[in-house]
Amino acid sequence: MGKTVRETFRIPADLRTGADLATLDPRARPIGPRDKTAAAEEMNDLADRLDHLQEALYAEAIGGGTRAVLLVLQGMDTSGKGGVIRHVGGLVNPQGLQIATFKKPTEEELAHHFLWRVRSQVPEPGRIGIFDRSHYEDVLIGRVDELVPEDVWRHRYTEITDFEAELAGQGVTLVKCMLHISPKEQAERLLARLDDPAKRWKYNTGDLDARAKWPAYQDAYAEALHRTDADAAPWYVIPSDRKWYRNWAIAALLAETLADLDPRFPEPGIDVDAERARLAASVVG
Repeated sequence: MGKTVRETFRIPADLRTGADLATLDPRARPIGPRDKTAAAEEMNDLADRLDHLQEALYAEAIGGGTRAVLLVLQGMDTSGKGGVIRHVGGLVNPQGLQIATFKKPTEEELAHHFLWRVRSQVPEPGRIGIFDRSHYEDVLIGRVDELVPEDVWRHRYTEITDFEAELAGQGVTLVKCMLHISPKEQAERLLARLDDPAKRWKYNTGDLDARAKWPAYQDAYAEALHRTDADAAPWYVIPSDRKWYRNWAIAALLAETLADLDPRFPEPGIDVDAERARLAASVVG
């Protein structure tokens, strides 16, 4: 029997001990569709599955359930966080989504603990939360740009693992995805933004500053992944040079995770036959 989607993309054992991310191919297609056409067909099936499972999770919460799912998206600029939200999040009813984007902290946010702004965005029961960047910014940018002393950002690994264990204990299932792209692919995507007038608004001159620190960011990602990977909060490395494969992989991860949760529609607290009779009697004319 082959590996499941989660087993396939879970960070390898050597990454759990700090190996180099460069050992993983950002254009890999270890399972699933082999081309864009096949991926589109499979996404149609995934859309049906996700829509049903998300509706069941939402209904379960209406009936008193406490479970939720949190999809965490991390990756270098242009890795496709927004694309995943559009193409994967767009497969389900938007009423069941709770999306949060974590940009540069405001003065108010900086005045609080780094997890303060994150806690307020944890998805409510019955919803799929999506974090476009997350609390991991504080052990990535905070580390690479030396925004805080080393002892501070190193202690944050423990704070993050404790926080995620707390979420798991509350019924939040975490799906953490690192969108893995190559420097070559990033350069092509940045150039595409400059070439297309309709995409120039996405271009940020600061992206080149971060790009110049690529090796430092890869080291930061590798350590964050191996220090905070846990069975209750696993990390998945998603090959993201091919946008269509990235979207399929994350949709398949979500579908497999939700299927494992097996959310159930609650039993109605009504007499169905009696309500049928009342409805029939209510017809006028």
